[in-house]
Amino acid sequence: MKTIAFKTLGCRLNQYETDALASTFQNNDYKLVDFDTEADIYVINSCTVTHQSDHKSRNFISQANRRNKDSVLVVTGCMANNAKEELENRDEINYVLENDNKSALFSLVEAHFKGELKHPSQLDKDLFAYGATEKGFHTRSMIKIQDGCDNFCTFCIIPSVRGRAKSRPFQAILDNIKAVVDQGAKEVIITGVNIGRYEFENYKFDDLIEAILNLDGDFRLRISSLEPDGFGDKFLGLLSHPKMTPHLHLCLQSGSDEVLLRMRRMYTIKTFKNTVEKVRTIRPDFNFTTDIIIGFPDESETDFTDSCDMIKSLEFGHVHAFKYSIRKGTRAERMENQIPEKLKTKRSEVLRGISEESKLKYRSQFIGQMQRVLVETIHGNTAKGYGEHYIPVQFEAENLKKNTFYDVIIKEIVSEKDGLLLGELI
Repeated sequence: MKTIAFKTLGCRLNQYETDALASTFQNNDYKLVDFDTEADIYVINSCTVTHQSDHKSRNFISQANRRNKDSVLVVTGCMANNAKEELENRDEINYVLENDNKSALFSLVEAHFKGELKHPSQLDKDLFAYGATEKGFHTRSMIKIQDGCDNFCTFCIIPSVRGRAKSRPFQAILDNIKAVVDQGAKEVIITGVNIGRYEFENYKFDDLIEAILNLDGDFRLRISSLEPDGFGDKFLGLLSHPKMTPHLHLCLQSGSDEVLLRMRRMYTIKTFKNTVEKVRTIRPDFNFTTDIIIGFPDESETDFTDSCDMIKSLEFGHVHAFKYSIRKGTRAERMENQIPEKLKTKRSEVLRGISEESKLKYRSQFIGQMQRVLVETIHGNTAKGYGEHYIPVQFEAENLKKNTFYDVIIKEIVSEKDGLLLGELI
């Protein structure tokens, strides 16, 4: 039995694709092992959103080679598209697999061990040829509905490495979800690059979500990340459905209209706030998480303060804050008044402090309230999982089972453990 190890960087879409690939290998008698152990095959599903992402990917390539110089080392993901020539010139890498070939990883590895050396360009190109993720890394089952993006934000390289927007066939998505629910999945997460722009034949994003919510089965639905322009009245109406979880990652990027304009974002601060207010009118405790880019070209102190004020006023449950990183080939690369690294670092420290306060303030409202927790890990009598608002909850009880819902009363919040909620089983 050959062993295979995966390392995934970046977005939930990458996580989904790794889960699906890992399931395929395990269903064909490969043994999945930890990346920090010796393996016959190493797969690095890379990210290239920032310089730091590239640096981490390169480090993992070196680590894999040190652990087993005779292994088959495959690099895929967005860095495989963005730095293909660099990666192909590294002797320790056997294959560089671009995103549109990624689903053919298993056939590539199988051919390698049969002595049929194929170039990745010979493989089938199918962005949606991934199976169910019943043997992946997560209890929650991610479902890919869309890939690519047509927005061309000035800071973003994703349209170059993921391509233009493409939507998966409507019925194929429903069939995929039926399959994972039949296999026992209790939470389904819809993922893609720009899922709010889903469109297949006459079906749009809110039509798809409505159809998913109406499927039979004991499961709940979570939507991964949505652009602020992905909301319509029909979608807002679906937020009250009992299967819909009250959480969205809504991408802000900046609290300044001037910066949003330079970023070529498709919304204003007013429309973003209106969206949040509409949703919280329906569900007052709705958990919004977001992204903030710190130090975009020509970001003034006022622009930065506006971002800080947005976090305070909207009480985000979590903020993923990261420093702006120049990506070659983007319009922002050519912009004047690039912000010095020291100033980015200083602003990052300030904003992360505010973000932490916002997170703890948001989560503290659940003390004394019930959360329906889907258990992911169990150690002895201690279980940990996520409530419906996508907040980690830990509780103790006997005879607990993974991938099972438990109703838990929240007793306290542990700030030194990243805002972990502690509860008691009802």
